[in-house]
Amino acid sequence: MNPIVTVQDAVTAFADWNEPTDAELDAIDQEMPVILADIELLDAHIATIDRTPTELDERRLRRARRRALAARVELTNHAVTVAGVGA
Repeated sequence: MNPIVTVQDAVTAFADWNEPTDAELDAIDQEMPVILADIELLDAHIATIDRTPTELDERRLRRARRRALAARVELTNHAVTVAGVGA
């Protein structure tokens, strides 16, 4: 039987230099509103997973869906403008 330490060494051997680049961190920053809106939507879904949604829950879900969609639209519009296709 092979010890797990051997596998762990192979997996983490390059961890010291394997950091995200500045471009990757900038991309994450640009996508952060979408990520946060998706988290809010997921939280709304989790809150109603084991019960029948109340009117307040349904409003929370609708708001969260709208925010997630608006964040995605904003990110897409920004990406198109940056690419030079927009006005």
